[in-house]
Amino acid sequence: MTSHHWPHRAPSGRTAYVNGRFVPHGHAGVHIEDRGLQLGDAVYEVFLIRSGSLCDEPGHLDRLERSVGEIEMAMPMGRAALRLVMRELVRRNRVRDGFLYLQVTRGAVKRDHPFPSAPPRPTLIMTARPFDLAGANTRAAEGIAVVTRPDARWGRCDIKTTQLLANAMAKTEARRAGGYEAWLVDEEGFVTEGASTTAWIVDADGRVITRALSNAILPGVTRRVILEAAAEAQIPVVERAFTPDEAKRAREAFISSASGAAVPVVTIDGVAVGDGKPGPLTRRIAELHAMKNAGADP
Repeated sequence: MTSHHWPHRAPSGRTAYVNGRFVPHGHAGVHIEDRGLQLGDAVYEVFLIRSGSLCDEPGHLDRLERSVGEIEMAMPMGRAALRLVMRELVRRNRVRDGFLYLQVTRGAVKRDHPFPSAPPRPTLIMTARPFDLAGANTRAAEGIAVVTRPDARWGRCDIKTTQLLANAMAKTEARRAGGYEAWLVDEEGFVTEGASTTAWIVDADGRVITRALSNAILPGVTRRVILEAAAEAQIPVVERAFTPDEAKRAREAFISSASGAAVPVVTIDGVAVGDGKPGPLTRRIAELHAMKNAGADP
């Protein structure tokens, strides 16, 4: 691991971490032939920071290690060293409630499509920033609108890669149509997931429904914690696909991600879900997730 030369006092302004160095955020950069830039040959994770602690940290690191393994890439450093760097970045940026973004690319090498036979050192990038707590509170209290769009992504959505152009296009179309999130619909007419979230509904019998894991969706870390919390609270959960029409007839609907454990969905394509207000089971699941995260390591 590269020597870091951490000072005792945090500097003013935002700080980023790139390949063994803490640098001013505005000066951070990578080589012009970095494969993450040239080919999207990279994976990433986003960690929620609450009260200065990284939430669901082991799950995110497990998924990061799985992602790099699936694309035959090495981790840039061991987990213990990575955890130290992450905490130092949070400290330097004085983030109490926010996000830590981490990206690993295959590194810089002469541009060519195949994986290099002699891989360069992986590039490691990290940034940290405060969370828009007011916006999150508003979405939790009032709910959000969802707009459905065709799922035009590649076939390995289970790998958390930086290849997010189709996601970005869907999210942009949703925002222009007055929605907050896009729910992506596959060729069989079933919802896969949101452009950057997991999709959930609650049926008339009070069962929580979300799509089963496969190559079609990302194995959400928050999704896993919600499933664990629901099981502990004896809330029935069914992992299966559902259609947009079933979602519009549901009692409740919500999304989950690192930025929000159970954000209520109150309309889908302009159709009110339930009574058009955040539902009690969605609020209960958000509370259960918060309780599970209350013991996050500092």
